[in-house]
Amino acid sequence: MDEASEQVSLLTIWPLADLGVDAVITTRAGGISPPPYDSLNLGLHVADGEDRVVTNRERLASTYGCHLDDMVFLDQCHGTRVATVGPGHAGRGSRAIEHALSATDAAVTTTPGLPLVVQVADCTPIVLVDPVAGVLGVAHAGWRGAVAGIGSATVSAMVLAGAEIARLHAWLGPDVDVDRYEVGPEVVAAAQACGAGAAVVERSGTTRLDMTQLNRLLLESAGIPAGQITQSELTTQDPRLFSDRHARPCGRFAVVARLTGGRVVASEQR
Repeated sequence: MDEASEQVSLLTIWPLADLGVDAVITTRAGGISPPPYDSLNLGLHVADGEDRVVTNRERLASTYGCHLDDMVFLDQCHGTRVATVGPGHAGRGSRAIEHALSATDAAVTTTPGLPLVVQVADCTPIVLVDPVAGVLGVAHAGWRGAVAGIGSATVSAMVLAGAEIARLHAWLGPDVDVDRYEVGPEVVAAAQACGAGAAVVERSGTTRLDMTQLNRLLLESAGIPAGQITQSELTTQDPRLFSDRHARPCGRFAVVARLTGGRVVASEQR
């Protein structure tokens, strides 16, 4: 069976399911894009055909159980801008990058059923939720955005939307494996300057950055209890996912999340 004839394969993020969030990781399977974007490339900002990407996104939406024009896409730029969105933002950026939320790396909502989309190919996708207040946040956190404060900015926006920091849960998605992420002095200095120097690892005479640990430390610094931060067992070394470190150019996979509408009673939180 060739890639184009495969079904779209979505990986459910189970740690979030009990918290009132329906969240998935997309894989490369089930799209129509040719190599090197084979096959479910969701990025309009790479050199893939726009019509193919829109078709891929429509296939994703259908499998996820919504319409493409329900979804909210960000024009990510490794910055710290957070947008608080509602029903009027449905469809933003779904079919054209110029209609996405401009220069935005995180989105927050209190609207059940509104799917928020973060696209990655080595950066860390983050999903945050206050399951009692029903506040959802997603963020795109490469090293530049992470050290600049995208995590804490998202937390602050969620608090403004009614969340309480002590109730926040965070999930860190698949990102570049530390063994494949050699970095230079600029990155080391930035990690140390923001108090996350422990994410810098020396191995075999080279300096590497643990992106998951970097974002975990920064979310803890923003006040999220350490025991309420979980992470994916996957990295972008998994061949089901796109990785810019492994092959350039490449496509983008996504993390998609929406509130299910059910509130979690505080005493029942896990």
